[in-house]
Amino acid sequence: MATANIGFEEKLWSMADKLRGSMDSSEYKHVVLGLLFLKYTSDAFEEKYAELQTIANADPEDRDEYMADNVFWVPKEARWNYIQDNAKKPENGRIIDNAMVQIEKENPSLKGVLPKDFARPTLDKTRLGEVIDLFSFKVGDKDSRSKDVLGRVYEYFLSKFASAEGKNGGEFYTPSSVVRLLVEMLQPFKGRVYDPCCGSGGMFVQSEKFVEEHQGKIGDIAIYGQESNPTTWRLCKMNLAIRGVDSNLGAFNADTFHNDLHKTLKADYILANPPFNISDWGGQRLLEDPRWAYGIPPAGNANYGWIQHILSKLAPNGVAGFVLANGSMSTNTTAELEIRSKLVNADLVDCIVTLPGQLFYSTQIPVCLWFMTKNKQPKGLRDRRGEILFIDARKLGYMADRTHKELSAEDMKKIADTYHAWRGQEEAGKYEDVKGFCKSAKLSEVQEHQYILTPGRYVGVEDVEEDNEPFEDKMVRLTAELAEQFAKSGQLEEEIRKRLGGIGFEF
Repeated sequence: MATANIGFEEKLWSMADKLRGSMDSSEYKHVVLGLLFLKYTSDAFEEKYAELQTIANADPEDRDEYMADNVFWVPKEARWNYIQDNAKKPENGRIIDNAMVQIEKENPSLKGVLPKDFARPTLDKTRLGEVIDLFSFKVGDKDSRSKDVLGRVYEYFLSKFASAEGKNGGEFYTPSSVVRLLVEMLQPFKGRVYDPCCGSGGMFVQSEKFVEEHQGKIGDIAIYGQESNPTTWRLCKMNLAIRGVDSNLGAFNADTFHNDLHKTLKADYILANPPFNISDWGGQRLLEDPRWAYGIPPAGNANYGWIQHILSKLAPNGVAGFVLANGSMSTNTTAELEIRSKLVNADLVDCIVTLPGQLFYSTQIPVCLWFMTKNKQPKGLRDRRGEILFIDARKLGYMADRTHKELSAEDMKKIADTYHAWRGQEEAGKYEDVKGFCKSAKLSEVQEHQYILTPGRYVGVEDVEEDNEPFEDKMVRLTAELAEQFAKSGQLEEEIRKRLGGIGFEF
């Protein structure tokens, strides 16, 4: 699987994996990621501690010295050297739980976030001690932070957990190439970034990376998110904390539909991967909800509830990009078709991209990307009012392993550049329709297709290079090639017979 490649992640995974035993991977991930977090905070603290020891009149035990440098204060009994010194003791689980409690107590932003069940009887304490010893590398000092060592190990582990957990894993992990594509297309340089179902925080991490890679200022984006699953919400808080990313995820986990924690938010960028085709989302209790400006979503499928929630959060010049199952583009149930037609007629749909299959660990359902905006004539860009860009990217991607595909950097650039060129960003080049890949369609054409948004309806079939070889000549050439291959196969068959006979296996 093509993920972060530091050189030791696979070894670390295989060694740590022995801890799992009969433990479910959904429990195991909190053990391993909790230890990673503990090691990170301790490394950063110890480095700052050593630095303060060299400064005259500085007190290495002064909590404020650390907080001023955005380093978590770590009490003595939570520091890694103490954890490691006690790794082989039967009470090592209790010692780790106490360390987590102490760190949360000293750092209010982590309250209720860290896992604290290492002392449970079902967790093998001998193996726990062995895993503690595995974390001998630095992950929290400045050099490691500059290389994002822990972030990359964390991302690697999340992807492995997603693969191991199957469907449940997909609830918190979106393949990194899909996240990167969304970020590359939206380009969140400055403003408020929102994810209403943020999982483990992948959208936010990639947004921060995008700003850094393009020489922007991290402080120029403000992050808002919400997550309903309590353990996943904690994972997200940890994931952002280890990278020093400030965020507002609410004071607790909550269901976005039934307890919106950001009621007044208007976001400049919305990136999301809502859970696909959720039927039990409580839609029947939200019939009068003001978010349903384009129609009441069916109680049996949350897809069009997510679309309208996202639209309700968009700032006047904001842009949203999100993942949905392919069925969302063409469903003809009365409620969904009515909502989709109103969205198209209101000129809110900006771009639709169909992706290759096998991208997700959790599902084989084919997926697409929706891009929506309330302003198709942003300042300095081309006026695209009355048009929708369709991109068919199903033929892109490569097999990263036997069961999963990933989008290559070239694939992502091709898709993102097409979108940016269509919007009129000069650096992306001039936009042109490409048969079989992209088409800028007028709303009238979409209306003629009964508001079906499947790109294959619009992009057509790519041109096949004309074959000018006469039929007779082609048949002569092909039969000659076939005769040559038959001759070679006969020679190989005879050679195999001889070799088998030589060891007493004649037939």
